[in-house]
Amino acid sequence: MAKKNYAPNSNDTILSSVIGWKPPVLHQKSECYISFLAFDPGVNRMRKKKIMLDHIKGKRNQRVYADQVIKKLTEKLMAGWNPWIEELQPLEYTKWDDVLDRYKSYLAKMCNEGSMREETYVDYSSRLRILEKWKQEKRITLNYSYQWDKSNVSKFLDYIFIDRNNTVLTRNNYLAWTKSFSAYLLARGYIPKNPTEGLERIKNRQKKSRDVIPDCTMQLIRDYLQEHNKHYLLACEIIHYLFIRPREMSYLRICDIHVKTQTITLHGENTKNGNDAVITLPTHVIKLMMELNIFSHPGQDYLFSDGFCPGPERKNEKMFRDYWTRVLRKELKLSPRFKFYSLKDTGITNMLRANADVLSVRDQARHSSILITDIYTPKDIQKANEYIKNYQGIL
Repeated sequence: MAKKNYAPNSNDTILSSVIGWKPPVLHQKSECYISFLAFDPGVNRMRKKKIMLDHIKGKRNQRVYADQVIKKLTEKLMAGWNPWIEELQPLEYTKWDDVLDRYKSYLAKMCNEGSMREETYVDYSSRLRILEKWKQEKRITLNYSYQWDKSNVSKFLDYIFIDRNNTVLTRNNYLAWTKSFSAYLLARGYIPKNPTEGLERIKNRQKKSRDVIPDCTMQLIRDYLQEHNKHYLLACEIIHYLFIRPREMSYLRICDIHVKTQTITLHGENTKNGNDAVITLPTHVIKLMMELNIFSHPGQDYLFSDGFCPGPERKNEKMFRDYWTRVLRKELKLSPRFKFYSLKDTGITNMLRANADVLSVRDQARHSSILITDIYTPKDIQKANEYIKNYQGIL
């Protein structure tokens, strides 16, 4: 009776690729060796691997030694080790923890060299910690780099979205990071292919929330800071009237402020879009600076250092959010919806409400187009086009 020939895509082959291996067995007949089967993706079938033990004399000694080897082999196979892949692509069998350590060093180097923004470094490092937490919490089999596949990426994204009850936006942000992380692994030979291919963003039907702080609350904030912290009031005025982002503010130096021309210079290495910018400085903000003796400090001092006062040491932009959350929100009982960054959104909206022309607001906010500026335009002040109101054609 002829033997059956199974096609490479037969059920046996598919099942073998899923199972991956069969347990090691000791043989002690004409030869003494340990054998086990492992799936070889190169030939798309299970292949036998032999480990010869003839060099060990005495059957009892061979059995004792074989027991130890079989135990270690079984542990490695259960952890995902495959001898055939290791021979062909040794980097794909790099320990997962080693890969993460190298990635962390890579991020730190990129940040220190100025090739990566500090906030990007902090963001990526945070996502990496969540990845490690997921692996530990869910007991994910991820011992070697090649095991970072589409299945595990999908599980991780579901963990972010469902288990941690995050928004669609957060899930999509994590997808963007996994794409970057996977590209890093692929470029260095740690994985055979990019596992994020085919994984798409979830369409978010909810528009980005921009909470405008009402005038009465703005007055409360101003009154409180006038009495308790005028330097933080200056920070609030800069983000509210100049639309300078918190990170950009943390890099401002005294020498960047030009009283004569009433402008502030932003340097490209510290801005969101990487471009230099000149921002108009309102007169009342200059008056507050004068009142605080800002210009009595050395030009190289940072505008916001210890206690939001000028000083030689740059502080992380997180200090602006921390004071808002820990002091202002607590003392004034502010809604959690209102954040320090809300001052910028409120400033743009209020400037448009005060009939400032859209082009001027666009330039001050450094928006790439009027369409972005228009997002902030209050719906209650949008007017019908006068020309269209009175236009009548042939029909």
